[in-house]
Amino acid sequence: MELKLTLALPHDEYSVPVARRVLARSLEVLGVDDDVVADIELALTEACTNVLDHAADTDEYEVSAGIDGAVCVIEVIDRGSGFDVATQGLTEAEPSAEDGRGIQLMRALVDEVSFTSRPHTGTVVHLEKQLTWSDGSAIDRLTEDAPDTRHGPWSQARRNGDREPVELGEDGPAGGPRPG
Repeated sequence: MELKLTLALPHDEYSVPVARRVLARSLEVLGVDDDVVADIELALTEACTNVLDHAADTDEYEVSAGIDGAVCVIEVIDRGSGFDVATQGLTEAEPSAEDGRGIQLMRALVDEVSFTSRPHTGTVVHLEKQLTWSDGSAIDRLTEDAPDTRHGPWSQARRNGDREPVELGEDGPAGGPRPG
């Protein structure tokens, strides 16, 4: 099962708690463990705050979150001026620093963080977090009659090193029966 949520948000400080709460509540309803939800909330907060702090030349930004099996994939997309990914955000902030720890926090909280930045067209912050589920979660009830949905086409694409889901033919991805 794959679920996706996309929010178009104004470049405003009040948009950060909206994005955080919508995603957190969605994950909670599905039955994601509380500790995982808390990690995702904080990483998303840092990514959105970076947009507000550093993409001042844009009126809005987008948060897209998808759940595919046991992975949550989040992208925060702005239309700002971009930044040099090769040189910025690579060094750790000093322990006493008041600012500059957002990327550090994101890297500590989620399993994968990457940036795609193009000058004058914006930046995409890509976050991935492995999900764990509470017993009796809604996702278990939604998928109890389906074949192994915790490793859907997005998961197979990641194992193959691709960014897009693997297309399933009549015989499935590896000659086996087609799920669903």
